[in-house]
Amino acid sequence: MPGLLDGKRILVTGVLTDDSLAYSVAELAQRQGAEIVLTGAGRGMSLTKRVARHLPDPPDVLELDVTVAGHTEAVAAAIEQRWGRLDGMLHSIGFAPSSCLGGGFLAAPWDDVKVAIEISAYSLKVLAAGFRALMQAAGGGSIVGLDFDARVAWPGYDWMGVAKAALESTARYLARDLGPDRIRVNLVAAGPVRTMAARSIPGFSAFEEAWDGRAPLGWSVTDPSPVAQACVALLSDWFPATTGEMVHVDGGFHAMGV
Repeated sequence: MPGLLDGKRILVTGVLTDDSLAYSVAELAQRQGAEIVLTGAGRGMSLTKRVARHLPDPPDVLELDVTVAGHTEAVAAAIEQRWGRLDGMLHSIGFAPSSCLGGGFLAAPWDDVKVAIEISAYSLKVLAAGFRALMQAAGGGSIVGLDFDARVAWPGYDWMGVAKAALESTARYLARDLGPDRIRVNLVAAGPVRTMAARSIPGFSAFEEAWDGRAPLGWSVTDPSPVAQACVALLSDWFPATTGEMVHVDGGFHAMGV
């Protein structure tokens, strides 16, 4: 039986450990027939290279720091030489200095806030613009970003929540501007999963305690597979007329009141 991503060439960012949501997406994408490359940055490159060896077909890892001029262009050139096109990309990039998390919303300085917004939101535009020509060469493509629903204020999430709100708005504007190229841009708003990134959020346990009891479908903070399945579906050809969307994969938590 053919896989959802047979013949697709996919770029996956954000793999640091094998509990990363991006790792689960990369693994499932390969099992569904995709050829992938990973990206890493800075001190995390060694972690990405190590965990890449755990994937079914260990992929290459290219250096891509979204804050460094020229990195996106260099990766685009490497992919053009390797594949000549790009069918899809997973954006799983986010970072906020410690001052931006944990209840210090009013005290966080702009110098730290702008780092969170640049890395967590503006980077989506950087990658979309940088890989646009490769997706045009494929006749279109799919950009999928990982999100945490920013329509409400969360305990301790603070300026990262603001950065995610910016990510959501950025995705809608990219959907508008890239639609004529048949490039879709969608986000998956995931429920809380125990990843290295999640454990860095002060008070993350509060999400764990609340989620399963309120989500009508239930929720497991140790099971990334529902999120990976949604991302792979959006990277496939099965959503040809869906763009600018935020798909909630949270057990239905977002739809419930008190």
